Amino acid sequence: MSNDILLSTRHVTKKFGGFTANSDISVDFHAGKLTAIIGPNGAGKSTFFNMVSGGLEPTSGEIWFDGRNVAGLKQHEFARIGISKSFQITNLFPALTVLENVRVAVQSLQSVYNIWTPRSAHAQWVEQAEALLELVGLQDRRRDRAGDLAHGEQRSLEIAVALACNPKLLLLDEPTAGMSPEETRAIMKLILKLLEHRTIGLVEHKMKLIMGVSDSIIVLHQGRLLVQGSPDDIRSNEEVKRVYLGKGNH
Repeated sequence: MSNDILLSTRHVTKKFGGFTANSDISVDFHAGKLTAIIGPNGAGKSTFFNMVSGGLEPTSGEIWFDGRNVAGLKQHEFARIGISKSFQITNLFPALTVLENVRVAVQSLQSVYNIWTPRSAHAQWVEQAEALLELVGLQDRRRDRAGDLAHGEQRSLEIAVALACNPKLLLLDEPTAGMSPEETRAIMKLILKLLEHRTIGLVEHKMKLIMGVSDSIIVLHQGRLLVQGSPDDIRSNEEVKRVYLGKGNH
């Protein structure tokens, strides 16, 4: 395996009873690059994404991350080894402040809380949370309730929460879903900024956006890998045009 590959799947298959959601998928996520996963509805993108983020265990096949086969680890173990996922549906504590949401995430990954925890630890958690909010551009909203943020700001906050474990691989599930063009531009600017220091994988439906920012694109169709390649490879692939690009997707 090339040493610039951070995560790879080998012959990954997922079955739910008699239904095969993914079949024999072998792909690579290169370190320091943005890899996008696309495909028509029902292509198996969500199932595959859940397997590489630890939410589902493959029925068969291997998931190699940073030199070890991690298939079968629990989802919280994925976070501890350096894989973090931001979900399509916002997963925040709306009644807590923006800062508290991130502090809770930092704290949960570093320590089991007890009444003897020193005050210095609390200060450290707050400091780390503040730094993450500055990174995603929400430092001025840190005292506001998370539930009061605009949709795009909530997605940025969820990315800050996902960054709490300082992941090597950040996985984003439809990060621009439901966003206005202005919000979409802002979140993609943030994603490209984060890409300077880590590897990113994402599921996204906005084709023009994907073609403009991706280093590698994985195309799934009917639960199988159709092709993986550069944006230019994908644009010129006749099979991709037939099953996906030619069907009026934007």
